Amino acid sequence: MVVRPVDEPRRNYKLITILQMYRSSSPQTTNPNPATTMASAPPPQRRRASPPAIPDELVEEILLRLPPDDPACLLRASLVCKAWGGIVSHPVFRRRLHELYLAPPVLGFLHGWEDEEVPHFVHTTASPFSLAAPDWRSWRAVDCRHGRALFLSKRNHTCTWELLLWEPITGAQQRIPVPAAFNGRWPTAAVFCAVDGCDHHDCLGGPFRVVFVFVVDNEDVDYDDNVISAGVYSSETGTWGELTSMYSEFMMFFEKYSSLLVGRSLLYFMSDAGLILEYDLVRHGLTVFDTPDCQPGYKSDCGSSSSDDNRFKLMLAEDGGLGVSEESGLRLKLWTRKATTDAPWVVNCIFCLENLLPASDLLVPGINYRVTVLGFTEEAQVIFVDTIDSLFTIDLQLGLVTEVPDDRGFSNLIPVVGFYTPVPRRKNQNLLALKPCEAASGEGGENSSSDTSAV
Repeated sequence: MVVRPVDEPRRNYKLITILQMYRSSSPQTTNPNPATTMASAPPPQRRRASPPAIPDELVEEILLRLPPDDPACLLRASLVCKAWGGIVSHPVFRRRLHELYLAPPVLGFLHGWEDEEVPHFVHTTASPFSLAAPDWRSWRAVDCRHGRALFLSKRNHTCTWELLLWEPITGAQQRIPVPAAFNGRWPTAAVFCAVDGCDHHDCLGGPFRVVFVFVVDNEDVDYDDNVISAGVYSSETGTWGELTSMYSEFMMFFEKYSSLLVGRSLLYFMSDAGLILEYDLVRHGLTVFDTPDCQPGYKSDCGSSSSDDNRFKLMLAEDGGLGVSEESGLRLKLWTRKATTDAPWVVNCIFCLENLLPASDLLVPGINYRVTVLGFTEEAQVIFVDTIDSLFTIDLQLGLVTEVPDDRGFSNLIPVVGFYTPVPRRKNQNLLALKPCEAASGEGGENSSSDTSAV
């Protein structure tokens, strides 16, 4: 079933309106002046009994039931009075949202193409919703995870490479220099929380790690012996660790896709040519392996074993392991693979998109069109699917399909997932352990954080 956004403003305001009625109700009294009161005057009116005050605990329970996938509701509620603002901005409220709902909602996505002048953040919520994302003219979005988005500088706007960490909920920012040894091309990066055992329900402002991957630009190395390097940045020390490198017979570009974190130790990157790079965060090892079309016995739906590099996209498997999606006509195949070197790819699930999406978005006479997966959210198990006329999200667990209200012909997406709770100004504006990065960059790089709130 396709669920399309509809304009129902009164539905979202109902709970807030009820609470406001209780707050605004006050006893109506008369205050006659004894000097002017005559004996024949009517008796004074009785006071109307005022409704009992709603306990803060009950207000919190009501606010928790506002639609989490429509952040404008909580934002409006926080502006009603100081007490309500304190409730929805408290860390306990945020943690209770995680306990009450199965998964955080998809707020929107960051668009990463360099040559398209579109807003960096595009909302997918029912009501208009915006986040003050960094200027798209200077930064390209490369990853978003655990409440943190990561951007890479565009070379045509800066003399040096640089990373920018941004917390969409708080608006906090931090600039990070790339490793001093970086001398390469087509880099990418990933970000994740650095706290062991963290449930990521309220780790904003906490320590984090950044993994930076690139192909070494070395004229002394034969073209068939490409060197791939990766380094890890720690926000706690403000420095990069020692680089890990490997030789590869294949040239790997990293400009289109974001990363995938499996468990707490395995990070995966999909190259533009369809190869998968694995980085083991524990043993600091790099491994390259192929997508399913390269294994023996693979056949496409067209009866050919030929490969299309762009039809495979990284995603989490149902059991939380490594998976990829394959775009195959009007079908979407989900493959899984065990975390061993020689494990084969196995088809785990097939979605028949003609049963999920409108026929008008899939079939056009005379056009052989294939749907395209543009993004995947780890926390919410939701994929973005582009068709001829529209962009949709598909919840792989619930089977719920929703049309995105804004489709401008996007190409690659970085989904933004989380519960948007208004944050008081000056709260969580400085990221933890901001340290000078001269030692990390070797070029006098600096960190900075913004003073503006995302509210």
